[in-house]
Amino acid sequence: MTSLFQAAPEWTLTAVPYGSPDARVLVQALHQEQLATYNTADDPEATEDAEFDALDGLFLVARLGDGPALACGGWRTLNTSAAEIKRMYVVPSARGQGLGRRILAALEQDVLGRGPTEVLLETGIRNVAALGLYTACGYELIRSYVPGRNPEINRALRKVIRQQSASQPHADLLV
Repeated sequence: MTSLFQAAPEWTLTAVPYGSPDARVLVQALHQEQLATYNTADDPEATEDAEFDALDGLFLVARLGDGPALACGGWRTLNTSAAEIKRMYVVPSARGQGLGRRILAALEQDVLGRGPTEVLLETGIRNVAALGLYTACGYELIRSYVPGRNPEINRALRKVIRQQSASQPHADLLV
C-alpha cells in the first residue's frame, strides 16, 4: 500500500486493492446503506477487483492516523473517453469532515494524464449530501449512462476534465 494524499493533519488517503479487507468492509457498508434507503443496490462483489488497478483505475481508503478505514472511493476506466467514479462512501461517524471532497479531488487528479476527457458517476436521488458535493465540484446532471437505471432512484452526473501530459501512476499524489 502506498500512502497518497495527506487529507488533513491526521487523515491519510491510501491506495489499496479493491479486494482488500478495508475496501470490502466499506463497500459492504455502502451496499447495506443503499439497500436500506432504496431497497435495491448494485452488488459490490460483482465488480472485478482488477477494474480499479493502475493504470486503469485507483481505489482509495481514508483513515484517521492508524485507525480503521472510514471512507473510500475509486475510479475505473469506463471507455476511451470516460472514467467513472465508483463506491464513494464515508461511514456516518466520519461525515461532515470533507473526506468525500478530498477523495473525489484525489481521484480526479489521478485521472489526469490517462486519456479520459470526462468523469461520470452515479448517486441516489435521496443522497442530498452527495448530490451537493458533486454539483459543487463541477458535475452536471446528465441522462443515465447505465442501461436499465431507474430515474426515480438514480442520478447520473458528468464533469469534463482537461488532460495533462502523461505521468507515472499516482506520482503527483505521492507525499
